[in-house]
Amino acid sequence: MPAKKKVLLAEDHQMLREGLRAILSQRENLDIVGEAVDGIEALRGVKRLRPDLLLLDLSMPRMNGLSVLLEARAYHPEIKILVLTIHQAEAYVLETFEAGADGYCSKNDSREELLVAIDSVLAGKIYLSPLIARDVLHGFLARRTKGRPDTPWDTVTQREREILKLLAEGYTNREIADMLFISVKTVEKHRSNIMAKLDLHNVAHLTTLAIEKGLVENLR
Repeated sequence: MPAKKKVLLAEDHQMLREGLRAILSQRENLDIVGEAVDGIEALRGVKRLRPDLLLLDLSMPRMNGLSVLLEARAYHPEIKILVLTIHQAEAYVLETFEAGADGYCSKNDSREELLVAIDSVLAGKIYLSPLIARDVLHGFLARRTKGRPDTPWDTVTQREREILKLLAEGYTNREIADMLFISVKTVEKHRSNIMAKLDLHNVAHLTTLAIEKGLVENLR
């Protein structure tokens, strides 16, 4: 019998995490080796457990899903990463695949579709939820026809978005520096860059933007 595929669940909502565990536990080829309730815990789980599959929510506390995805891919290139999220906008989908995701599944998908997604990415295929695929294709074709100028938000780097999320969640510069293993001066520089790029002038404005962009759901 083939060895079971090790799965790490990264989802901050307990009820959904328990539901995912119940669904996946019924599959004989899958072994849930760990669970994470925030982005930093998810990344630590990837490094410690080296799972075959990371089932990852995008809107995670402390470190967002995209940052986890990028760092997990760099640390463990062979890992398969399936994003499971409420976000269905084209920008999220494209950014996620550009970061190295193997699949993108909507939380509105059925249980059966989730299992199809898992089987697909474990087989080395790219998966995109049918609920999202048509809108993404239409958006791509529209851009090809009309072109799309960059907005100020497009110039914000992934690291800057990660720090913006943590600032909006109420963490201090020192706490952010400790979590991301960077210096306080580096955090301050990123914060200054974000404000300059987006013409924002205080933490309240940063927090409002982070909520608008879906970087945070619940504030500390």
